[in-house]
Amino acid sequence: MLGLTMGVATLIAVITIVQGANVYVETKVANLGADVFQVGRMPFAVTDYEVILKAMKNKRIYMEDYLALQKQCAECVLTGASGSMSTRARLGDVEQLDVNVYGQTPSMAEIDTRTIELGRPITGPEDDRTTRVCVIGATLRDKFFGEADPLGRTIKLADQEFTVVGVVERGGAVLGQDTDNFAIIPLNTFLKMRGARYSLTLNVKVPNDKVGFERAQDRARQIMRARRHLRPNQDDDFFIGTKDSYIQLWGQISGAFFAVFILVSSISALVGGIVIMNVMLVSVTERTKEIGIRRAVGAREGDIMKQFLVESVLQCLAGGALGIVLGFVCAELLNRFTSFPAAVQPGVAALGLALSSAIGLFFGIYPASRAAKLDPVEALRAD
Repeated sequence: MLGLTMGVATLIAVITIVQGANVYVETKVANLGADVFQVGRMPFAVTDYEVILKAMKNKRIYMEDYLALQKQCAECVLTGASGSMSTRARLGDVEQLDVNVYGQTPSMAEIDTRTIELGRPITGPEDDRTTRVCVIGATLRDKFFGEADPLGRTIKLADQEFTVVGVVERGGAVLGQDTDNFAIIPLNTFLKMRGARYSLTLNVKVPNDKVGFERAQDRARQIMRARRHLRPNQDDDFFIGTKDSYIQLWGQISGAFFAVFILVSSISALVGGIVIMNVMLVSVTERTKEIGIRRAVGAREGDIMKQFLVESVLQCLAGGALGIVLGFVCAELLNRFTSFPAAVQPGVAALGLALSSAIGLFFGIYPASRAAKLDPVEALRAD
């Protein structure tokens, strides 16, 4: 029962964790809307390192590409550009490390799914004049200002002073990573800090039009290929990514982990089933006289077989029930006391009970069959 309990507990915990992570990735990691796609120099969702190495030779994407896409792509309803870097933020003696600074065009306020909770987004004139203003995440607000009003206050990003004009609504942690440790600044200000030849990511939104969304991707690809003078037989030297790209990548990664953990839990369940079978065989030997008496008073082979199968299944169900409770407890503890998500769903319990019943039936057939085939006369002679 202990082996079966551990196997079912592992199975339940893994399924709940994977299901929770899937929901979390869909709502948090894939921060793009379903109607947004990105164009970038590097792949957005890939696990092949060779593809990454090859992509490093691609041409960079510049502001001129953004302006061309904005002007020539009639299907692109909203077009924006962004860049990112990691730096430190400071206010007086208080410092925050590894802050993600995003340079964005003003149009990104309508494309980005994040919501401004306090203040306002960056404006066009501020971007044109390379004004040093910023919209900060909840982590920077908590670190520097606490409950005080941050609007109009000045912080340092990469040793340059920026005035806070807005605060983004808290997003929380994603798989242990803080998603609120960031600041958004005007893209032209960002390029002034990083250099005009920094490679950008282009963002396009086509709301409420699936057909138009596909057409916009095709048109963006045509424009980019024309600007890079690619021949028809040449592959794209840029990448287009959508929300589905991230979800698909996560599905591949989680699927691999899921398969490994299922293998481990299956081995535990298999060991538990074998042990139960051996215990049942010993039980048949020790209860030979009991079996003989039952056969002598009219029990048929099927009755004996049913008796031992029921005992085997009940043992497995007891172990499975304990495993279900243990698995749910582990998943709930992970969900409550760590940043790792776990979605506890009652339907998984039915799977655990079904697995336990199947193991009980499979490994109980042989001992039950041996008990049923005992000769009544020989069984009654047993000590």
